[in-house]
Amino acid sequence: MNASYPHLLAPITLGSVELRTRVIMGSMHTGLEEQPQGFERLAEFYRLRAKHDVGLIVTGGIAPNAEGAVIMGAAKLTTEKEIEHHRQLTDAVHQEGGKICMQILHAGRYAYNPKCVAPSAIQSPITPFKPRELSAEDVEQTIADFIHCAQCAHQAGYDGVEIMGSEGYLINQFLAQRTNQRQDEWGGDLERRMRFPLRIVEGIRAAFPKDFIILFRISMLDLVEGGSTLEEILEFAKHLEKAGIDAFNTGIGWHEARIPTIATLVPRAAFTWASATLKKSVSLPVIACNRINTPEVAESVLANGDADLVSMARPFLADPEFVTKAANDKADFINTCIACNQACLDHTFSGKLASCLVNPIAGRETEVIVKLTDHIKRVAVIGAGPAGMACAVTAAQCGHDVVLFERHTEIGGQFNLAKQIPGKEEFYETLRYFQHQLNELSVDVRLKTEAHSDALIQEGFDHVVIATGVLPRIPPITGIDHPKVLGYIDVLKGAAVGKSVAVIGAGGIGFDVSEFLTHDAKHQGPDLNEFLAEWGIDPSLKNRGGLTDSAEDSLSSAREVFLLQRKTTKLGQDLGKTTGWIHRTQLKRRGVNMLNGVNYLKIDDEGLHIEVNDQTHCLAVDNVVLCAGQESNRTLWHSLSENAPNLKLHRIGGAEMAGELDAKRAIKEGVELAVSF
Repeated sequence: MNASYPHLLAPITLGSVELRTRVIMGSMHTGLEEQPQGFERLAEFYRLRAKHDVGLIVTGGIAPNAEGAVIMGAAKLTTEKEIEHHRQLTDAVHQEGGKICMQILHAGRYAYNPKCVAPSAIQSPITPFKPRELSAEDVEQTIADFIHCAQCAHQAGYDGVEIMGSEGYLINQFLAQRTNQRQDEWGGDLERRMRFPLRIVEGIRAAFPKDFIILFRISMLDLVEGGSTLEEILEFAKHLEKAGIDAFNTGIGWHEARIPTIATLVPRAAFTWASATLKKSVSLPVIACNRINTPEVAESVLANGDADLVSMARPFLADPEFVTKAANDKADFINTCIACNQACLDHTFSGKLASCLVNPIAGRETEVIVKLTDHIKRVAVIGAGPAGMACAVTAAQCGHDVVLFERHTEIGGQFNLAKQIPGKEEFYETLRYFQHQLNELSVDVRLKTEAHSDALIQEGFDHVVIATGVLPRIPPITGIDHPKVLGYIDVLKGAAVGKSVAVIGAGGIGFDVSEFLTHDAKHQGPDLNEFLAEWGIDPSLKNRGGLTDSAEDSLSSAREVFLLQRKTTKLGQDLGKTTGWIHRTQLKRRGVNMLNGVNYLKIDDEGLHIEVNDQTHCLAVDNVVLCAGQESNRTLWHSLSENAPNLKLHRIGGAEMAGELDAKRAIKEGVELAVSF
């Protein structure tokens, strides 16, 4: 056992089943569950994680009946044919010596389905359909459906099930006064509200011996008004123990809660105090989750006694070898989850297949295969930004001879700017990962080296990859060369900025720069106490839902900031589906003035002159910061195209298409190109 992580790598027994480590790969819906041949691909996805010593895998949520599916046609488990599909998953995991549980999830009023059901006919704020209230007979049938689904899971070879009782899904809806306003035997006081989940657990436990694991995902922190109190949660937990579960998994926050729980601005292990509260009151193992993304953080959670196991979902998208690397003193080689949500949750909630920004192979293990080549090529990669780093590392993993050119003094490109943004400190981890990979793979990294076409031609490369990124676009505004004007790169590199600033351009860069400008230079990264206070979270759990009386409506700002855009649409409309609201809320609380439909007239000593709704204004700002988009840097591309027409040239990342800065696309293009050589 690695002495650095004695708790993390120790075995533990759930029921009568021994797990080889205390690391659980948490539930993630990938979208493969609904695809043709999707279970074949999903089997390989799980197999690779099981191969690398994860203690237990929990699948994405599988519905116990059609009306409980998260969307119409989403995966359920009720028939023999569906059982056969699931056997592919369990066989793959068991072949690698792993254990796997299936999560049973009934979406209730969260189902994106006009036929959705709930304890009471109260519409969710995040779906367009008002649910039908379940009759008493419907409730009994739903309980039977949960039990039948667990029986199907057993037949499919699963080692157990996880019952989804948190995040605002059906079971959670029965438990909370917010969503259960029934006055029959299934609603009213706590004893009646918890009858539904207890009957489900009792029925499943009665059907199977102790070697079939039953996990229950209990909501420790609803983060919505009308949620459960701590007293109710602990009372419910004691009844669950008696009903026969084997471990508690702690869920944090309903999906409709307007409080971030897993985004990158959330401090690491921000909610393990909630798991610790439960652990003090129960005798069964407790699993902690949410923003645990490194072995060091996971080990500290266990060593501190906050939990008995840790659950990580997105970190296993980022790196299937997480546990093995930790066990073999290779933690620096873990491709760390940066909690961006861009390719996982944003994809899931947009109906796309889930993957990972830092690991675009995730979910595509049967399509994008990194393996040693029989035909070694000499490859030049120009530019060590996200696209270039990904291409160079992947090509080297395939056995190619790679030279990476970078004109600056360090690798990273735009990531070196992104890591400066408050709340995006996780980008340091990606740079650390790539640096260690480049060193380990003996890539010839030439820093402070401008690549020239003549030299590249003379070195005789088989492939030259242009990953030279983007250049800031300069908008045609009168006075654009005024001393007040700064580029976003200058600002993020430390240029002096006055106390009042106008930011031109409200895309992702404009939002990031505005966030940067509202913080002072002493900002040291996310602080747990500040985070809890800012978002109105009560760690004492005295109030219903774990909320304080009010969140902080306004926060101090280092500067007065105006964030402007030409378009008449809502600012930040194209930000991440699951995180855009967080960025808008952050800036609003810091008093950022957001204006759309802006026509820029001129910049002079007085400030920035604009026109909005046919009215002219002068923003008397100290500085104007340009975040008005980018243009592809193709200078070297054009030179090589002219001077070496037979050279195999490729463009990736910003050099291929500028648009918004998009590390997800850049890394994906770098990996896909490298495996094609």
